[in-house]
Amino acid sequence: MKKMIVLLLSCAFLFGLDVKKIYYSSYNYEKMGDYKDAIKVLIPLYQKYPNGYTLNLRLGWLFYLNKNYSNAIKHYLKASMVLPRAFEPRLGLMRVYLALQNYNSVLKTGEIILKNDYYNYYANYYDVIALVALKEYKTALALCNKMLSIYPSDVLFLSKLGEVYYLKGNKDLAKKIFNDVLILDPNNVTAKKYLNENSGF
Repeated sequence: MKKMIVLLLSCAFLFGLDVKKIYYSSYNYEKMGDYKDAIKVLIPLYQKYPNGYTLNLRLGWLFYLNKNYSNAIKHYLKASMVLPRAFEPRLGLMRVYLALQNYNSVLKTGEIILKNDYYNYYANYYDVIALVALKEYKTALALCNKMLSIYPSDVLFLSKLGEVYYLKGNKDLAKKIFNDVLILDPNNVTAKKYLNENSGF
């Protein structure tokens, strides 16, 4: 696998392009929040090598950051076709579908990952977000508990657990969970939001 990815990248040198310099420039633009130019500097490389896995993965990410979701989907799908077993482009797609509030597509994409990696952290987390949005609280609760069985102090899943219990109407348990979250992460935005907005818990 490593050898194949190195070959995918190094092939660009055959076209007289300095891959390292191009990527370095793109990362610098990204750090400055200039996603448009971070994409622009990659285009000559993409025109020469449109089926590069890492190139399409990066373009998917940058288009996502730039809120150009149709192009983000296009490049993530292309990366996924190049390496069908890779999780990275599918996780990217899940982020895009969440941004588009296309929650059923989030779950369908997550299902593909979880069939191969039942405890994949981000696939489970993105699924929980989608399930909460769809008000499928029972399934969201099951996923939170599944992940907390192996990451008992994880504040992301604990926060989601508190949110699910709150939305299900179990506010006392939600309050306890949010207070526990603040012990682990005193600046946790989600816990503070629910506790401050519901001071009469």
